[in-house]
Amino acid sequence: MYEEGIVLCASSAYTKQYYLNPEFERLPEGIQEELKIICVLYTEDVGGTLVLRFDEEGNLNFETSSNEDDLLYDEIGSVLKIKQIRIQKADLLESLEIYYRVYFLGEVWEDEE
Repeated sequence: MYEEGIVLCASSAYTKQYYLNPEFERLPEGIQEELKIICVLYTEDVGGTLVLRFDEEGNLNFETSSNEDDLLYDEIGSVLKIKQIRIQKADLLESLEIYYRVYFLGEVWEDEE
């Protein structure tokens, strides 16, 4: 089940397509490419679909799904892959959440350092 919120990007192993929400086209090209790599590699490794979506509080969530008859979809691999992405790309994901909260939710960001 998908949550309410704004989709950042998505990828599907079924259609072999990647989608970046046009509202995020102002992100630097390097970040856009990084998101594409994350999503496409996920769906190539695990199968199914992956959607990165911001919730109402500005948290970036990973939403996965697969077709009911997809016997090749790796549910355990999905959980492990997302955990790996969250660890390896923690700085990127945190920066995207800050970006979303400032530019979309209008929050004032203060550096805690």
